[in-house]
Amino acid sequence: MNTTTDFLGHPKGLFVCFATEMWERFSYYGMRALLILYLTKHWEFTDATSYLIYGAYTSLVYIMPVFGGMLADQILGSKKAVTYGAILLVFGHLGMTVESNEQIFYLSLALIVSGVGFLKPNISTMVGALYEEGDPRRDSGFTIFYMGINIGAFTATLLCGYLGEQVGWAYGFGAAGIGMLFGLIIFLWGQKYLEGLAEPPSNKYLQKMNGISYESWAYISGIFMVLVTWFLVQNSQLVGQLLGGFGAIFIGAWLLYALFRCAPDERNRLIVVGILILFSLIFWALFEQAGSSLNILTDRGVNRVIFGWEVPASMFQSLNAGFIFTIAPLFAMLWIALAKRNMEPSTPIKFSIGIIFVGLGFLALVYGMSSSEGLQTGVFWIILIYLLHTLGELCLSPVGLSSVTKLSPQRIVGFMMGMWFFASAAGNYVAGLIARATASDSSGVSNDVFDLTQKQSFMDVYTDVGLMAIGCGIFLAILTPILKKLMHGAN
Repeated sequence: MNTTTDFLGHPKGLFVCFATEMWERFSYYGMRALLILYLTKHWEFTDATSYLIYGAYTSLVYIMPVFGGMLADQILGSKKAVTYGAILLVFGHLGMTVESNEQIFYLSLALIVSGVGFLKPNISTMVGALYEEGDPRRDSGFTIFYMGINIGAFTATLLCGYLGEQVGWAYGFGAAGIGMLFGLIIFLWGQKYLEGLAEPPSNKYLQKMNGISYESWAYISGIFMVLVTWFLVQNSQLVGQLLGGFGAIFIGAWLLYALFRCAPDERNRLIVVGILILFSLIFWALFEQAGSSLNILTDRGVNRVIFGWEVPASMFQSLNAGFIFTIAPLFAMLWIALAKRNMEPSTPIKFSIGIIFVGLGFLALVYGMSSSEGLQTGVFWIILIYLLHTLGELCLSPVGLSSVTKLSPQRIVGFMMGMWFFASAAGNYVAGLIARATASDSSGVSNDVFDLTQKQSFMDVYTDVGLMAIGCGIFLAILTPILKKLMHGAN
């Protein structure tokens, strides 16, 4: 494959994807940092209701990439899909600045969900396409790409979080929309560095059905996705049923394809991808407490005064992204150095380490809460859980993205990338259920209430999930020799 001239040891196209995704993540995480607080403080929903809406929204964000990936693979190509997704995102984030109409709020969430569905999987797929099969720079490239994601997330949670909580919700959400507009401009400008990798896969997009081109039908499908999501975010209980139904369909399609359409080596590798995706679901169900229950705990149960200033709770979510872009280069160098010495951990072992770290983070926070006098926990323990969870994320998430692109047959890599994000969707929905368990009364509780009962509820839930995560990580480590054999050297 002909790639662009390298820049800093990687294809120049990597840095176009880096910048585009950085601004997209700026918009997403800027809004995410504020969402649970916006639900409880502006719309005055109960904690339990807010957790369900938040879980439904974040899970839908990761369901739609399945459809966006398929439409790009079959019709649009990555360039058209990413451009369309970015346009939907700009309108969605700007719609969030309207604070007086609940239906516009739900429609804005729906636009963001559908926009991410078109943009997210196709950017990641483009990164994988920049590297030849077996290129040792692939994991390092994905880690650099992941670092770009988190630079956007870091600046967004600080800026949008501050503006939203201290100036006004509309200012925080508006800044997120402007960031997405920058991402769209950069992506269109940088097409020359992708050298055709983002174009439609065939001329099918020009063909017509009922007098309408397939490309237009793809865009109409996007509008349909918006309308369906608009309904679902208002009926969050249906999202769990949707996840179960689509999960069964996707798993069935994956198994049938692996059994009847793949050579033995391809089938074995697809089995490994499926197992890794399952464990990623467990990881995200626990890790994604950051935007929901951990954000509420930080707002109500943590002494946030630093150097005489009470830091807004939403700004603490910048810790995860800040740790990533400072530590990610060290991880990238570590994997390359270990690979040169034939000592690099296998992909399943990296997953195992990541899941164990997320469990240790919860247990460390529980220890800090139990040792703190009164209701307020010291800010050190919030910083520590974000650090441990970040170490876990660096072991699992960029490596997971890379493993999907290199273990999946290239003819279905978009679908498998969608499956990766579908697992994130299921994890986010389960995260909402876990968060709901921390509410002192699932039938309704006054906002901003934090007492010993709710503190104990947080400690009980976090203890349980922390121990479960460590157990799952150990179990995956035990399975690793079998998985390595099935990977046939594609580690």
